[in-house]
Amino acid sequence: MTIELSFNLNSIENVAETLLHKVTTKTILFYGEMGVGKTTLIQALVRKLGGDQVTSPTFSIVNEYEVENDIVYHFDFYRINNVSEAYDIGIEDYFYSGHWVFIEWPEKIAGILPFETDISYIKLNKNGSRTLKLEVFEPELKNK
Repeated sequence: MTIELSFNLNSIENVAETLLHKVTTKTILFYGEMGVGKTTLIQALVRKLGGDQVTSPTFSIVNEYEVENDIVYHFDFYRINNVSEAYDIGIEDYFYSGHWVFIEWPEKIAGILPFETDISYIKLNKNGSRTLKLEVFEPELKNK
């Protein structure tokens, strides 16, 4: 199933709440060009989950946030050069931890992404609004 939402940054909290009600997994991939608002949306998601103080993990690659009754792992793979760097930080342990996993620049590690993910594409529109397209993982399609 694909869901499409258009929004302005001042309504990002509503978008985050909608996204959390629509996803079917705890792993969300965030595709979009630099500056489109991926980190801003992740900040709103973490707030909706009961956390605070979200910063971009551009240089650290992964940040961990405590939220209500859970943990969020926030990845930014923009600066990695190859998949072995992801393996070096123990990426598989994060992926299969059972906690929330939000990944910016997932295309940098495309070959090792988990199968069961929800995928978001964010596009900046000419009028300054954004369009979010969310592809929700459908378990019944797994065996097809």
